[in-house]
Amino acid sequence: MVFDFDYDLLCELTEARGVPGYEDDVREVVRREFADRVDRVETDAMGNVVGTIEGDSDYSVAVAAHMDEIGFMVRHVTDEGFVQVDPLGGFDARVLRAQRVTVHGDEDLTGVIGSVPPHTLTEEQRETDDEVKDVFIDLGRDAETVADLVSVGDLVTLDQTTTRMGNRVTGKALDDRVCVFAMLAAAARIADPDVTIHFAATVQEEVGLRGARALGVDIDPDLAVALDVTVANDVPQIAGEADAVTELGAGTAIKLKDSSVITSPKVHGRLTDVAEAEGIDHQHEVLPAGGTDTAGFQNTHGAKPVGAISIPTRYLHTVTETADGDDVAATIDLLTAFLESETGDHDYTL
Repeated sequence: MVFDFDYDLLCELTEARGVPGYEDDVREVVRREFADRVDRVETDAMGNVVGTIEGDSDYSVAVAAHMDEIGFMVRHVTDEGFVQVDPLGGFDARVLRAQRVTVHGDEDLTGVIGSVPPHTLTEEQRETDDEVKDVFIDLGRDAETVADLVSVGDLVTLDQTTTRMGNRVTGKALDDRVCVFAMLAAAARIADPDVTIHFAATVQEEVGLRGARALGVDIDPDLAVALDVTVANDVPQIAGEADAVTELGAGTAIKLKDSSVITSPKVHGRLTDVAEAEGIDHQHEVLPAGGTDTAGFQNTHGAKPVGAISIPTRYLHTVTETADGDDVAATIDLLTAFLESETGDHDYTL
């Protein structure tokens, strides 16, 4: 089975390392890919990258997808040479046991987050909740060598490759590189839009939508649409279908709400109309918790109509995030069709 998109580029994006505030490697790929797809490319002081396709009117649309992935910053190196970290983004510390990481010190160092064998756990240890502050990274080197190579403030990323599972793709940082990929794919398809489109690869979403909030002022678009992954809890561990939020393979997800935003009814209504008219598989998303760059644009520089398109993804904020190839393709199709049909004349006011 062959994906109907550039799988190699998707792998390059997801395997690149870029925690909040340090998205350099991802930014380099995005700039390169924008070069032949847009009219101009700009980067701001925070590191947001904006590729603009000039339209035939002054009306402008911002499309945003974030480059950063969850990771860590070194906060302490013990006398024994173990590394302790502070999280950059939201982690469930339980998934960190027995994971391989890369500590980006004076050189890139492979490390492991060890897990004490169950044979030797005390009853108290069995009942203790995992916390990131209690994580110790073992670099397999003596204390003196670690002290020479690692300093407070060095970055740490989870170590995982991207791979295929049938028609699905799994790996780290699909949140949100799979949406950066979808945005780049849409930019390549759009040649002569009626409106100006700013394709924004944003920074620091995982620590509070910071890049998008700055862009909301700097770009000041008439309409904003964000792309992000969303929860697909369609797995045996989740009892009810309502709690699944979305389903892999059922199409792209049109967001109605999450904990950071209620999307503009006329925007998500038009997204739905476009999907139905174009025969694009889609589902509606009501996400109980979690936020996206959509909220960063909604009221940063006055009230703005906003919408969001999501790619259903299982196992979010782990190294085995999993998305369906057909859902990725549907997301690219919907974003492209929506932007190509935007004239600036649609009334999104309430």
